Amino acid sequence: MAKRISVDKTLFTVTLLLVFVGLVMVFSASAVMAQERFGSPYTFLIKQIIWAVAGLLAMVGLMNFDYHRFKHPAVVFSLLGVTTLLLLAVFFLDRSHNTHRWIRFGGFSFQPSELAKPALILFLAYFLENKLKALDDWRHTLLPAAIPVTLFAGLIVLQPDLGTAIACVAISATILYVAGMRLRYFGYSVLASLLPLYFLIFRVQWRYDRVLAFLNPYSDPQGRGFHVIQSLIAVGTGGFTGVGLMEGKQKLFYLPEPQTDFIFAVTAEELGLIGSLIVVTLFAIFLFRGIRVAFKTNDNYARFLAIGITAMVVIQALMNISVVLALMPTKGIPLPFISYGGSSIFITLASVGVLLNITQQTD
Repeated sequence: MAKRISVDKTLFTVTLLLVFVGLVMVFSASAVMAQERFGSPYTFLIKQIIWAVAGLLAMVGLMNFDYHRFKHPAVVFSLLGVTTLLLLAVFFLDRSHNTHRWIRFGGFSFQPSELAKPALILFLAYFLENKLKALDDWRHTLLPAAIPVTLFAGLIVLQPDLGTAIACVAISATILYVAGMRLRYFGYSVLASLLPLYFLIFRVQWRYDRVLAFLNPYSDPQGRGFHVIQSLIAVGTGGFTGVGLMEGKQKLFYLPEPQTDFIFAVTAEELGLIGSLIVVTLFAIFLFRGIRVAFKTNDNYARFLAIGITAMVVIQALMNISVVLALMPTKGIPLPFISYGGSSIFITLASVGVLLNITQQTD
């Protein structure tokens, strides 16, 4: 029988700290660029604050909203349907940066691919809850579970956004692994994805250039390797204590999108190894507390929700930091809570609200 206990204060505090660090670093990374482009150094910061406040309000609201109420087919399949429509709608709107990723309204924009992550988490938690003994049934369990994942990943790839599609698949795979899916099915999935990935990576020139830049950025330092090299220079320049907040140089039109994809490089340059380790430690604590929540409950639905939300945050953080450190090819994955982006911070904070609600209910 579930009982109410206090919210996980550690998880709550870590989330607030990451949001605070994000607001500070967004301002530091974007002030000069915002002044140059828009005439005010606060343009990106103000937008981020608005989304952060909205996200925190959503987090608090969902933290006090019983997660069991989401376990209803009308909620689950309505969210899947709305997400699918939004992912399709972007193809009928104007392109931005040669992609179809955003739905714009007024001075704000929304990225439907961010909604795809919690939609998949909610669906898989609902669908797998009572099917743990039937995970070998590929026709009635694995195939129905894979259809929304494959559909969303395919639509996101077409935007094109391979990085987010991979993140969606990785989050889903984490939930399936915790549910008990046999490793051989993961092997079959990897084998089935090799040919599509070959064409998506090695037959698309700009993605192939990213792979070459990852393997040897100095083979073309002024071309495809430029961004990787600038990121590594920022990290190396920071040293142990950093050059000081607001004092970084690589954000001054050397790093691409320093307030989003490469914000961790700005953090490393200005706050040094100490600041970087603090950020990594906060994500590590988030991972530990999220896993603790998942395995502290006997409610399979809650376990899969908790694992999915934790994986959503940590997998994206790992991918973003790995890109900055040249441990994987460049991908447009935000650093959760920290990177500039309204869709990302709002959806992430709302999802954490569900996770915090789970922490209040134990068996």
